[in-house]
Amino acid sequence: MDNLTHTLRQLCQRNRDGSFATQADRQRSLLLMARQLKEAGFRQMRAISLKGRHVDVLLQRWKAEGLSVGTLKNRLAHLRWWAEKVGKAGILPTDNTKMGIPERRFVTGENKAKELGDGLDRITDAHVRMSLRLQAAFGLRREESIKFQPGYADRGDHIVLRSYLKN
Repeated sequence: MDNLTHTLRQLCQRNRDGSFATQADRQRSLLLMARQLKEAGFRQMRAISLKGRHVDVLLQRWKAEGLSVGTLKNRLAHLRWWAEKVGKAGILPTDNTKMGIPERRFVTGENKAKELGDGLDRITDAHVRMSLRLQAAFGLRREESIKFQPGYADRGDHIVLRSYLKN
């Protein structure tokens, strides 16, 4: 294990910010960055030796790979975390647009609906068939259609879904 990978692992183990999933994602992302920096020719690095040129190399590589805006922003957030923990928060601008990264587009503008067609007739389980019909008719998600209770939901001119959240 090279010095950078080792020191980044230690940094993650000593700074347990966020949920377990966030910590795991961050560590995976930082170890990927360590490997990419090594591939770019930076050999004798440690976590503390992060500089602007390292950020530039990583960002150029990620843009060349054609990564989505969301992935770029997530990786930059992990990079900012790293820079902050080693006392070099100033090497990265706080605004992603200064690095040429546009705003995220959450709505794709494309319809993801799938037509049932004659495929519904081939489904033998009556409950699954009804679940798919509910999804098609009311635009329900899979989980909602599975939890659908006709006696509770049918209100004549509309349907009501029960919340299963515990307070």
